[in-house]
Amino acid sequence: MKIYQIDAFTDQVFGGNYAAIIPLEEWLDDNTLLKIAQENNYPETAYFISNGENFHLRWFTPAFEVDLCGHATLAAAHVLFNHLNYDQNEIKFTTQSGILTVEKSANNWLTMDFPARKPIAIDIPNELVEALGAQPKEVLMSRDMLAIFETEAEVKALQPDFKALQKVAGLGVIASAKGDKSDFVSRFFAPKANVDEDPATGSAHCTLTPYWADVLNKNDLHAFQISDRRGELNCVLQGDRVLISGQAVTYLIGDIFI
Repeated sequence: MKIYQIDAFTDQVFGGNYAAIIPLEEWLDDNTLLKIAQENNYPETAYFISNGENFHLRWFTPAFEVDLCGHATLAAAHVLFNHLNYDQNEIKFTTQSGILTVEKSANNWLTMDFPARKPIAIDIPNELVEALGAQPKEVLMSRDMLAIFETEAEVKALQPDFKALQKVAGLGVIASAKGDKSDFVSRFFAPKANVDEDPATGSAHCTLTPYWADVLNKNDLHAFQISDRRGELNCVLQGDRVLISGQAVTYLIGDIFI
């Protein structure tokens, strides 16, 4: 089987977030899909098969299958557009989160149409403060826990206790603040999924976009995920949907033997 390693939400290799993309002609059993993801040990390994006019897409961390992954969706679209001769401008993926579309624009950016996940304010959990080693000014909850800080510098300086973060509610923890050179910045921690810090996380922006659109009173937002690899995203809130745009580059093409 072919395997592609794609760096997503970046215009250069070694940036953004990396995903393994494996096109299949038919589904392997779930245990094999998970074992491949564990062998790869990437933040995400994504598989797709042709499903008539659409493609059926699934995402696996090294620990389990997840219901939504942005950077691996972007990477899968990049593979189809750039390596598998897909000649339409829009791809539709059938997923656990419904039909997700990815549209190609003239400037090599890809735009994904994802569900918005508006977070709800909650009391600040003591275990979160202890795990992050810092006091957020506000905490909200959707699939992930969202911790809001005053400054970009505070988010950048976080040195979480990842073992302690495993005890915090939600799949992952997002730390975010207004950006110095963007509308907002973020970092994403997901030790429950065997990913201590994810370099660039599309699904987290399904929560970040409605939050910052409300705070900043604007629907068109520019964001950086300030991990060591750094990701760049443009996000647009459209009702209960979020348009997330980014670039992607190919790092590796290889073969898997099973």
